[in-house]
Amino acid sequence: MSMIKNSLSGIERELVLQYLIDGNVPVTLTPVEKQHVDDETIHSLTSQIFPIAIKAEHMRVKKDGKILLENPPQSVQNFADKTVKVEFYFNRVGLYFISKVTESKEGLSISIPDEIERIADIIEEKKYDFSADIYFECNTRKELEIKCIPCEDIELFVRPAWKIIPLENQKKAKELLETFVEQAKKEKNAGNGIQLIPICKYLTEKHVKQMEAMQDRIRPIPVLFVDHERFVLGMDSEQCTFFPFEEYGVKLSFSIKGGPILTRDIYVTCIVNKIYRSADGASSCVDLRYTTMQEEDLRFIYEKATSRLFN
Repeated sequence: MSMIKNSLSGIERELVLQYLIDGNVPVTLTPVEKQHVDDETIHSLTSQIFPIAIKAEHMRVKKDGKILLENPPQSVQNFADKTVKVEFYFNRVGLYFISKVTESKEGLSISIPDEIERIADIIEEKKYDFSADIYFECNTRKELEIKCIPCEDIELFVRPAWKIIPLENQKKAKELLETFVEQAKKEKNAGNGIQLIPICKYLTEKHVKQMEAMQDRIRPIPVLFVDHERFVLGMDSEQCTFFPFEEYGVKLSFSIKGGPILTRDIYVTCIVNKIYRSADGASSCVDLRYTTMQEEDLRFIYEKATSRLFN
């Protein structure tokens, strides 16, 4: 059974080719390997290989469909003779093609193949044990509807331990932690400070912005930490529209296992207690502290977060 291709038609391809020739189109390159000639699935070589962004000024597209890379980032030299996935946006639609990086007297080049594909539109609907919705900004009553979901590699409601930070990042994380602890002593705003471990983990990791089927789609924000006093979000600094001391209306949703009620929704208000930034300024963590919460909800979150009875 042949798979249905999501390829552009001949006319669409010509339009895209002209668009690339006209320039000012940044692309990302990721080395890939095809498992088998017949296998439609394309795999990244390893999880350690990150996409490399090529700015428009480092590319010249010729009429024959050859992309010449001019003074590209040094790391691209490693892609010579490798097959790469080339991704870019055309009128906000995510497109890609697979081609080989070849080396010649002119330098590195990539030929645009006959087949240009649309990036598949995959929206995963997962059930989470915890999620949050930031509904509105309290002062202006401006509606926001920002979805927050658990960060993939951080377990919530488990006391964070230093070992969750990969060994290769621990030196950088320790430097950040020392800075944040010093600030917290002056500002007295970090509580018992255990949230600083997932914050340092997030801020010392490389976060790859995946190309989407549609440009500028708003993705849910990862939650790094939750307890009875605060919850912490991690994000790209460009995405960070939060400011210190702003107050928000938030719904916290907890799934109830084994009971007749599927979720317990808790409505709170929170204030931006502090914004933490990575050393390079690319990533941010927003520490939100609750300003109003019902006592029975405080008891519920305390017992869930600490595994101790609330006194």
